[in-house]
Amino acid sequence: MIDIGVNLTDRQFDADRNEVIARAKAADVSALILTGTNLTASQIAADYAASQPNFCYATAGIHPHEAKSFDEHSLSALRTLALRPEVVAVGECGLDFNRDFSPRPQQEAVFEAQLALAAELQLPVFMHCRDAHQRFMDILTPWRNKLPAAVLHCFTGSQDELKDCLDLDLHIGITGWVCDERRGQSLQQLVSLIPANRLMIETDSPYLLPRDLAVKPKSRRNEPAYLGHIAHRIAACRGENPDQLIADTSATSRAFFRI
Repeated sequence: MIDIGVNLTDRQFDADRNEVIARAKAADVSALILTGTNLTASQIAADYAASQPNFCYATAGIHPHEAKSFDEHSLSALRTLALRPEVVAVGECGLDFNRDFSPRPQQEAVFEAQLALAAELQLPVFMHCRDAHQRFMDILTPWRNKLPAAVLHCFTGSQDELKDCLDLDLHIGITGWVCDERRGQSLQQLVSLIPANRLMIETDSPYLLPRDLAVKPKSRRNEPAYLGHIAHRIAACRGENPDQLIADTSATSRAFFRI
């Protein structure tokens, strides 16, 4: 199994980061993609990935929440990070009109700058979109044929939004949101519409702990060791054999990130 979205630089992992890696390996996770959300986090993710060769890889990017911090030096610093061998994608980048932690025009400009960088370096993009589907598509569409690959991670949108994404040849990342008996019902119906060669799985840990775990950790913290639980839930929703789904998503993820 490959977890394509792990926020391992989050302070919730500061006390036991190496133990989290060990538990992931014990749970048959074969690779982690560590998410970069700003320049500092991307640097830390790349450094940690370099210390865990052939198991951890990193993305380098500026999350829409962090777009307000983007300045004239940011793109050069991001390019330097993206050229590191352990960095396999540009991102997390995109739009978040739900919380608006950064002004929307700034989010849009920073998203497009990162798409341009990915196109220049011929790296995949790891993307975020929340309550901003139309503007997200408007900005991404002119760049799509210049990018080698693109994934919308933590998809929780509608059927029409999923169709738009698939029509644009996007990959789709599914998290433990699908395990939520309240908010995840729509997603449980939609995951069967995602072609096997476009589907990837992720924990987005430490966030989105699956609500249907039989035994939940006291910390309420998600981690890559729970990826198998998510994979089995997705397989059940798709009416597939879990081992086949794991094999398919692993192959898709390795091809996408070229690892």
